[in-house]
Amino acid sequence: MRELSIFIDESGDFGPYEKHSPFYIVGLVFHDQSDSISGHLDGIHDGLVARGLPIDHAIHAGPLIRREQEYRWMDVPARRAIFRLLMDFVHRCEIRQHSLVLNKREVGEIDRLVSLMSRDMGALIRDNYEYFSSWDRIVIYYDNGQKELTNIVNSAFNSQLSTVEVRKVVPSDYSLFQAADLCCTLELLRSKINSVGLSSSERDFFATEKRSAEQALKRLYFKTLDRKRFGS
Repeated sequence: MRELSIFIDESGDFGPYEKHSPFYIVGLVFHDQSDSISGHLDGIHDGLVARGLPIDHAIHAGPLIRREQEYRWMDVPARRAIFRLLMDFVHRCEIRQHSLVLNKREVGEIDRLVSLMSRDMGALIRDNYEYFSSWDRIVIYYDNGQKELTNIVNSAFNSQLSTVEVRKVVPSDYSLFQAADLCCTLELLRSKINSVGLSSSERDFFATEKRSAEQALKRLYFKTLDRKRFGS
C-alpha cells in the first residue's frame, strides 16, 4: 500500500494584523512512507544529545532564533548548530515542501483570511489532484493548534479525496513535523525580507562576518528550501 504522510504546521494566527504577526503561513511537508528516514533521525538525535538536550527534544525554529524558552541559556553558535541539525535533516531526506503565505495587512478581516486560506488549500489539491489521488492512503499530521486551520484541512482534503486520515500529532514524536515548522519559519523570514524587514534577533542569528543576515539566508537556507519545493 502506497502511503503519503503530510505534516502541517503554521506561523502566525488568524487574528488581525499586528507588527509582530504580519503574515499567516501554513507549511506542508510531504513524505512517501516507503522512503526510510531512520538513518537521518540518528543524526538529529546524536546532535541533540551532544549539545545537552534530550534525545526526543522537539526543535522549535522560532524560539531557537529568538533565544527563548529552553534556548535562552545558549549563545548564537550553539543555537546555530541546532538549527543546522534540522536544516541538514531536511536537505538529506526525500521530502517535498510547500507553503501557503497570506499577508494579513492586505487581507484585512479575519473571515477573509479564513476564506483565502481555504481557497489556497483547495487549489493546491485541485491543481495536483492526479498526484494526491495516486496514493492508496494519505495521513495528515497536525497538532490542532488553531481550530480554523483544523477545519480548513479537514474540509479541503476530505471534500476532494476519499483516502485521507487526519491525526493529531505531538511535535516531539515526529521530526518531520519539526521540519514543517522549519519550512514555515524560513518562508516567514523570506516574506519579512521582502516587506517589513528582519528583526534584530533574526539579524544577529543569521549574520556572519562575511554576509548580512539577508545574504546568508538566501545563500545557505532558501536555496535548500527551494530545491525541496513540491512540484519541482
